[in-house]
Amino acid sequence: MVVCGDDGLAHRLAGELRVVYGEQVTLVVPPSERSVRQPVVGRARAASAALLDRMVSAAVSRAAGTGTPPPADGDRVVEAAEVTEALLADVGVERATALALVYDDDETNIRAALTARRINPRLRLVLRLYNRRLGRHIEELLDQAAALATGGEVGDASTTVLSDADTAAPALVATALVGTSKVVQTDGLLLRAVERQPGGPGEEPAPGLATLALLSGPGGENGTGDGEEQGPQLLPDEAAVRRARGRGAVVLEQVSYSGPSMPPGRGVVPAFSSLFSRRLRWSLAGLVGCVLALAVALTVATGDHPLHATYETLLDLFAINEPALNESTGRQVLQLLTGLLGLLLLPVLLAAVLEALGTFRTGSALRKPPRGLGGHVVLLGLGKIGTRVLTRLRELHIPVVCVEADPEARGMATARRLRVPVVLGDVTQEGVLEAAKVHRANALLAVTSADATNLEAVLAARSVRPDLRVVLRLYDDDFATAVYRTLRAAHPRASTRSRSVTHLAAPAFAGAMLGRQILGAIPVERRVLLFAAVEVGGLPELAGRTVGEAFRAGAWRVLALDAGVEDGVGEPGGASGGGAGVGGGRGLVWDLPDTYVLRGEDRVVLAATQRGLAELLGRRRESAGA
Repeated sequence: MVVCGDDGLAHRLAGELRVVYGEQVTLVVPPSERSVRQPVVGRARAASAALLDRMVSAAVSRAAGTGTPPPADGDRVVEAAEVTEALLADVGVERATALALVYDDDETNIRAALTARRINPRLRLVLRLYNRRLGRHIEELLDQAAALATGGEVGDASTTVLSDADTAAPALVATALVGTSKVVQTDGLLLRAVERQPGGPGEEPAPGLATLALLSGPGGENGTGDGEEQGPQLLPDEAAVRRARGRGAVVLEQVSYSGPSMPPGRGVVPAFSSLFSRRLRWSLAGLVGCVLALAVALTVATGDHPLHATYETLLDLFAINEPALNESTGRQVLQLLTGLLGLLLLPVLLAAVLEALGTFRTGSALRKPPRGLGGHVVLLGLGKIGTRVLTRLRELHIPVVCVEADPEARGMATARRLRVPVVLGDVTQEGVLEAAKVHRANALLAVTSADATNLEAVLAARSVRPDLRVVLRLYDDDFATAVYRTLRAAHPRASTRSRSVTHLAAPAFAGAMLGRQILGAIPVERRVLLFAAVEVGGLPELAGRTVGEAFRAGAWRVLALDAGVEDGVGEPGGASGGGAGVGGGRGLVWDLPDTYVLRGEDRVVLAATQRGLAELLGRRRESAGA
């Protein structure tokens, strides 16, 4: 397999393929002097120098490296400034099974993919593209090119377009909401794995969507009688769960948010209450009341019909009525009062026009955090990652306040479109976090591209609110570990998490290179549980079997059915689209009955161990060869 890239994702991906899957990898990176990598520490600020003196020294001592492990024996590292046809031929693309192009520039990846598809039409391609619409078109184009070049027999050739921002955003959002990155995103539904400790005697813990694993515990209570410690048990059957006394479990449940929601956008035509200020609305209401009072007084004074008296009052108000020279004194006094009220009406009408025009003019401008806002998420940085995180937060109807120093940042247009409040300013300056109302926020997400800026923002936020949940994006592993330990020691009651986007995105890219649609990976102690979307067709272990028969303890388990794969595919067994009280995605059916028979055209979401998934998909290749 060949991996080409210019940042930490390429190294992470190569390590994932080598360590987790045992693949031999050829890594293509730019020359050392031209490598683009994020700063490890940068210039320490005065606000954080005292706390991080030891951490900065440790990190600076590693500044000459990239924070990634060296390649293992047998792997090949090629340095090249540009991906050319000659380079791809030299690294053996014509014989490779998969090629990953993970450069930070979309155009570079597209150009290299077109060249690689021409060299090897049967090559499995994985591209890193931020532009999702362009990615869909490129994916279709490259697959069509492979089909034409091979006469329709593409075999394992496929094109998968992924975005590290899209892949990492759900984990960052879940970490900010519930303090864990053990999440899986399936068809718009965000799920998390929760460790539940054993309850007391007679207590039945809530099962969630599924029991994924049993944690390490005493073996004597599981029927072995030796009392020795047992390791984690992945994908246990119901009998094993019932026998597992005194052992914690990892269950799957939906990520939910119980805080306040941001008010919906107002659309193109704002509501009346948003056109005018409160003071102006009260002024207009007072003038209308005065006009009505003068009309009633005129009716009493002259005995006219109320409608005629109102008409006369309006004429006097706009100064277009005849003077009441030969009328009664009461009529003359009312005319003078009405004329005075008309003079007061002119500035009010002018203010109303100016405010309405200003509202329409600033309808696409940035909003400020509203008064009384609380329970929101403060998002620092609106670059590639920040934009995707913002979109995901708003899809979950979570109130967000963004902080960005660059008014031309990539995500500013998204913030305007979603009508999300934005504070323009350097987060390291005094008053910026306070303007974002961080003292009333539920969480802080620092995802700028500079480690030092993220760290300083977290320290400043913790000085305002020590118990604030913080999630910061850090590139260097050792530096992130030092930061996490120090912040945890300084604020033991607060939730602190540091995340690397490349670390979160690498498993999805590795799964795509292996021809598997990996939705996510959840660590269970020292083991890993994978979530994948697979076609039932060609898998004898699934096709034609019921859900209960298809389950293999310790290997794989069917969790959900994509009911929207084909028209006419109904909900099996009458199960609701979201399961029992869960709420599903746009086409996923959870809580499948064990009696539902899986068909060849079905597409399912399953949880599997690494060995189990490899065995399951290996059966498909064997049946295809037969």
